[in-house]
Amino acid sequence: MPTDTQHQIALSFVPGVGSILIRQLISYCGSASEVFQAPLGRLLKIPGIGEVTARAIRKPDALTEAERVMNRLEKLGASALFFTDKAYPARLKTLYDAPALLYMQGNGDLNAPRTIGLVGTRQATDYGRRITNDMIEALVPYGVNVISGLAYGIDIAAHRASLIHGLSTFGVMASGIDIIYPNVHQKTAQEMLVQGGLLTESPPGTKPDAHLFPARNRIIAGLSDVVVVVEAAAKGGALITAEYANNYHRDVFAVPGQLNQAFSAGCNKLIRENKAQIYTNPRDLIEALNWDKPHTPPGEQSLTKVGSSSLPLDITEEESQILALLRQAQSIHVDELSWKSQIPMGRLASLLLNLEFRGFVRSLPGKKYAAVYV
Repeated sequence: MPTDTQHQIALSFVPGVGSILIRQLISYCGSASEVFQAPLGRLLKIPGIGEVTARAIRKPDALTEAERVMNRLEKLGASALFFTDKAYPARLKTLYDAPALLYMQGNGDLNAPRTIGLVGTRQATDYGRRITNDMIEALVPYGVNVISGLAYGIDIAAHRASLIHGLSTFGVMASGIDIIYPNVHQKTAQEMLVQGGLLTESPPGTKPDAHLFPARNRIIAGLSDVVVVVEAAAKGGALITAEYANNYHRDVFAVPGQLNQAFSAGCNKLIRENKAQIYTNPRDLIEALNWDKPHTPPGEQSLTKVGSSSLPLDITEEESQILALLRQAQSIHVDELSWKSQIPMGRLASLLLNLEFRGFVRSLPGKKYAAVYV
């Protein structure tokens, strides 16, 4: 019998089903296994699922492909992380466009207390590499997890500096976990498996393609507490990563450069347009992120107060999670709240009703909910 992991992987191979629809399916059915066991009529009642998609779910093709992937992952010593798994990066869970499924190889912790995304041009200068090394060396006392894209230039400089200084580092790839790109970084990638790891949303065997790189950049931004652009041209992947980071409400810093240097143009542009703070030394990051103070585990938020009122001690972890999500926006539709929290619809309805009775949330027209500030 197929395992739940096989069902989770299989969902990503159903034609027309992306990460948002996968969350929708899990929200309504409860688990990946139950999605594939659901009768056609029940699937058709789920918003966003038409007859073509429902019939595709009922076919065995996706499960067959998932079995092939699982065999390949076993040989690689890699694993699949579904968005409901405890090991799935908590920083990604509440992002609307986060991958529902990730593939990971290595022994690092994707939920490390502190993370930094370091990105920049593939044509790094000695200045850029020196800034990258000095920044990472200064962050050693804070145990920061360094995230980058394993590319030429600033990316590989960040990974190598992390390895030298004993920091965990993850390479987010625009290919399958078994295809290191560029190939010349094979040795560094192998070293990272012991001191961090590799991560991708693409199944094994996927070759790097142009459209996969911007998608990879959003994962780098989502995993990071702060994104630092060291050197960048006026256009390019580093600026895309910074744009995603701003959309995700992450801190963004840019290293200023000389006005006549092409690969300072992107950083200077970010600073000029107030899309990044100016980076002058590591203290800028440490102070902006309060890394000198006791940290809050990733994915958890301070829920001691809603507005000016303290929450009772008997509030549950699920209720805290719901309130944290509601506080991030003025209102959230119940479907969106379900897939962001990974709480099945039936259970969520009960929790919301209880919170409403206790005066912490209020229901709005259109099946939306909001936190009550008192």
